[in-house]
Amino acid sequence: MNPVPVVGAAVGTAVGGIGPAGNAPRSVPLRVDAQRNLEHVLRAAREVFGELGYGAPMEDVARRARVGVGTVYRRFPSKDVLVRRIAEEETARLTDQARSALGQEEEPWSALSRFLRTSVASGAGRLLPPQVLRVGAEAEEADAIPGQVTGDGETRVPHQRQGLEQHGLRVAEQHSGTVEALDDAPGAAELLEVVGSLVDRARESGELRGDVTVADVLLVIATAAPALPDPAHQAAASARLLDILLEGLRSRPA
Repeated sequence: MNPVPVVGAAVGTAVGGIGPAGNAPRSVPLRVDAQRNLEHVLRAAREVFGELGYGAPMEDVARRARVGVGTVYRRFPSKDVLVRRIAEEETARLTDQARSALGQEEEPWSALSRFLRTSVASGAGRLLPPQVLRVGAEAEEADAIPGQVTGDGETRVPHQRQGLEQHGLRVAEQHSGTVEALDDAPGAAELLEVVGSLVDRARESGELRGDVTVADVLLVIATAAPALPDPAHQAAASARLLDILLEGLRSRPA
């Protein structure tokens, strides 16, 4: 029976023989040609999934990478493993972009708009895991549940940021699918937390509409990055669409 391809190869290493005293297998660097094939496969996967969605077949990835489909499966034993790798990388990229906007822009609206423009321009929205959008919506739905009555008789709705920070506890209790969704989207909780900070600051400054949620912001990123065959046309269309969406996010004087 042929050995099952190992996942370790998907991160730039291949599993060798058994280590000293029968311990865990050793990890050895991929050969130069194998590393090059891995990079080609990852680049092709981003392009194919970005254009056709995560439902695109592995054969399309192989053709774009100009390798045999067997080469793809040697690096990634199943399509789920490849999709998870790409989705995890794009989620991490969005998180870094959100954190950078928070740290480099003092004005709340500038920070939020910078994050949106950077994320849309990078094309990360086309590869945003569907689970992230679902989890984001579930987190905010939980926050919309009426809160406790304060001492002065006012009903206080739980703050959105608190809901994100407690994502693994309170939200999971109210939405049984949330934990599974987070498991399927590594880094999702961190992304929701950082984007939640951007949204909170912009809302508190009065520049963001009060009804805009983290899920809305992620939806903007996912929809404002169309996959068009001509790069210049795609960039222009994305910029125009984002301008319109940003205007829709801004609050209006009473």
